[in-house]
Amino acid sequence: MCEIIVPVVTVFDENEKPDFEQNKKVIDFLVEGGVDGILVLGSTGEFTVLDYEDKLQFAKDYYDYTNGRVDLYFGSNCPSFEDTLNLSNEAIKIGYKGVMVVGPYYYGTDDEKMTIYYDKLAKNVDGNIYIYNFPDRSGYSISPEAYRKLVLDNKNIVGLKDSVMEPLHTNRLCRATENLGTKIYSGYDDQFLYNLSTGGSGCIGALSNLVPDIWSDLVKSTREKDFDRMFKLSGLIHKLMPLYDLDSNFAHLFKRLMAVRGVDISSKSTFPYDQLDEKVFEKGKKLLEKVIEEYQELK
Repeated sequence: MCEIIVPVVTVFDENEKPDFEQNKKVIDFLVEGGVDGILVLGSTGEFTVLDYEDKLQFAKDYYDYTNGRVDLYFGSNCPSFEDTLNLSNEAIKIGYKGVMVVGPYYYGTDDEKMTIYYDKLAKNVDGNIYIYNFPDRSGYSISPEAYRKLVLDNKNIVGLKDSVMEPLHTNRLCRATENLGTKIYSGYDDQFLYNLSTGGSGCIGALSNLVPDIWSDLVKSTREKDFDRMFKLSGLIHKLMPLYDLDSNFAHLFKRLMAVRGVDISSKSTFPYDQLDEKVFEKGKKLLEKVIEEYQELK
């Protein structure tokens, strides 16, 4: 089974608090686009600006409005371990399918500390945990051996999002946990087919905010073994990858580009990443429109 899970953008008001009425528009767009799941407050969701109470309230509101229309996962990271643990359990109580947690960051770490962190978290969370491996942000990449040990020791560590530039790392994770039932997702959209070929479960990629229809079509074509369409759709995803590099915080650009898809939301992002050169926006808009046009021609 392959899946596309959306690490969803968060729509903020002028005070950098979630504007839930506008976030409803995003939810409806993604659900109607046919995605398999939504990850709330991942990196694309700019979780770092929100305090504990903001996150908890947002988790409740999001779950209530979604109303079982799609699987929900929650990014429960907080500055302190205790808050991460408590928020993880709160999200599980609300009904989230699992929580996704990036390991300790800022201070240097290693396999030993990473294993201690996730092991303690798993033994105190009453639900499924997905590890978020993102070395560009955490400064450390979990080893296949450490991940295997964590999976063997904790039945509720059920998956991992691997946001790495070198997909061979994903392959090594899959080989280390073969037949253990864990789900490993690519964190970059263009690694989707590689992920599946190496035994992974799909993708948790941010381009699905913009093109949930293309992404759900790609997943459907893959499941149905329609290889000709699968490769064409994958090619469209690859053409969109330059959008990530147009600005230092692509979430702000993506929110503006969602208007191109008919989702009328504020593009407000966290300071100081709430600025965008109009030339950058126009370049992104032109690229997105070209890919949408090509997609329409496939239908």
